[in-house]
Amino acid sequence: MPTEALSITTEAGHVLEGSLELPTGLVRGAALFAHCFTCTKNSKAAVTVARALAQEGIATLRFDFTGLGGSEGEFGRAGFATDVSDLVDAARKLVERFGGPILMVGHSLGGAAVLAAADDLGSDHVAAIATIGAPSDVPHVLENIDGDLNAVRAGEDTTVTIGGREFSLSKEFLDKVESADLLAEVARIRKPLMFLHSPTDQIVGIEHAGALFQAAKHPKSFVSLEGADHLLVKKADARFAATVIAGWAQRYLPLRDDWPMPEDGVVVKTGHGKFGTEVHTKAHRFIADEPRSYGGDDTGPTPYDLLNAALGTCTAMTMKMYADRKQWPLDGVTVEVRHERQHAEECDHVEAMEQGKQLQALHRTITIEGNGLDDDQRHKLLEIADKCPVHRTLEGELHVHTAMQE
Repeated sequence: MPTEALSITTEAGHVLEGSLELPTGLVRGAALFAHCFTCTKNSKAAVTVARALAQEGIATLRFDFTGLGGSEGEFGRAGFATDVSDLVDAARKLVERFGGPILMVGHSLGGAAVLAAADDLGSDHVAAIATIGAPSDVPHVLENIDGDLNAVRAGEDTTVTIGGREFSLSKEFLDKVESADLLAEVARIRKPLMFLHSPTDQIVGIEHAGALFQAAKHPKSFVSLEGADHLLVKKADARFAATVIAGWAQRYLPLRDDWPMPEDGVVVKTGHGKFGTEVHTKAHRFIADEPRSYGGDDTGPTPYDLLNAALGTCTAMTMKMYADRKQWPLDGVTVEVRHERQHAEECDHVEAMEQGKQLQALHRTITIEGNGLDDDQRHKLLEIADKCPVHRTLEGELHVHTAMQE
């Protein structure tokens, strides 16, 4: 998906580094993702969930908390309260740009942080909240710290290890973590909540999801991430969580249509990627793009894919319609279409062309399925393929008239 670098200046004066995942087409809503304890915005869960939401038209910001990744400040002095404050600042920036309310998503301690931030943001800014592997008590994260926490509480200059990385923690950090009452925060929330958790999570046990669910008010949902680990290291697990959240969010996040569907033909509008465009028909919408090898984001079929598809789909529909009318035992049709730009170089039957025109070709291969069809029926169906409306349009005298809309 198209990604935009975004900076957030906190009330404390620190600049946080963020990445805004944008839909290839139109933005219909916004979401904020909070990463796990000592992770960064580039964790697998953060990237996968943010991009899955962007595919649904939801611009999603993932950012580094204070003192982590590319963000300014000291992690060892920040603590949970600072994470919550960072989220509030980031959420307000999103609302300022895209309007609200927004979806809040958090992973592990980031999940606890979005739950705690909901009350500070207010009901006008929050549409719904989803958490992945979140603890029900914030001090639980201290169990993942390898070091002398009593020395930290005594104010001594002590280095600890978290997830294999060394940090210098302050007494203030521990005080902020130990004073958080998350279940009381959850009980106050009056927004839709979804808790995703793995029953085999070895870092934050499944009982935490049960406690959060029990404290929450309806509407609330629980999704079991069976077989997943805490960090969603497997791409399939992260993708499943992302897909579930994206589908669930559409019920609660007010998605807007920035422009109407056309009464006739198609309407195409540029999006946020280099080539990505959103296409509207009378009843459908989809994305067209170019592959990464051409500088695109590969979020949809290319223009020539759509051209090939127009001929292929019209061919298959026309053949099936004819067989149905004749009541022939046609089981199915497979049509493969390939576009050739320099057709004149590949054949010796080309007549003289008008000056400046390029001869191109579409190569179509058709597989007719149906053991009950005889040879005459198969040959007749092949003849019918050449009579499909798109085929006739492409081989006819086609003119394109262009006008500028005033």
